[in-house]
Amino acid sequence: MKYDIETLMREYGNDVLRTAYSYVKDKYTAEDIFQDVFIKVFKNLENFRDESGIKTWIIRITINTAKDYLKSAYSQKVVPMMDFKEDMLTSEDDYEEVENRDRDRVVKETVMTLPEPFREVLLCVYFHEMSVAETATALNIAEGTVKSRLSRARDMLKNKLEGRL
Repeated sequence: MKYDIETLMREYGNDVLRTAYSYVKDKYTAEDIFQDVFIKVFKNLENFRDESGIKTWIIRITINTAKDYLKSAYSQKVVPMMDFKEDMLTSEDDYEEVENRDRDRVVKETVMTLPEPFREVLLCVYFHEMSVAETATALNIAEGTVKSRLSRARDMLKNKLEGRL
């Protein structure tokens, strides 16, 4: 049987990506493995003997490629950019959700580095969803002070986050 690489990528690409991700737990590394797998498939397609089925063969290549990556010195020295859930990603929406969580984590960590008066105002207004009046009452400061600190805190946060997101 003659196989077309584009058809194989369309038909088994999601399986390859999910399998790779389940091993490496990093979207970008899984995408690199995806590319490596289909390069290997393309180079070895004429040697495929169809003993176990094309999908099984492609998934086996994926597993071996992912394991090779995990054994490599590079993977042992590189820290993944994001923490992912244990379950596999199945759509672009899942990737977007993980990226949003990572962005939220970076923002929260950055907020915690701000001087206390500015950090308190941001936490009250954005994380606890308090109004300016409620924030002023909670912090025992004037509403005008809340507004000015909020404005300055936003500027500080914007400057600290530039280049991080």
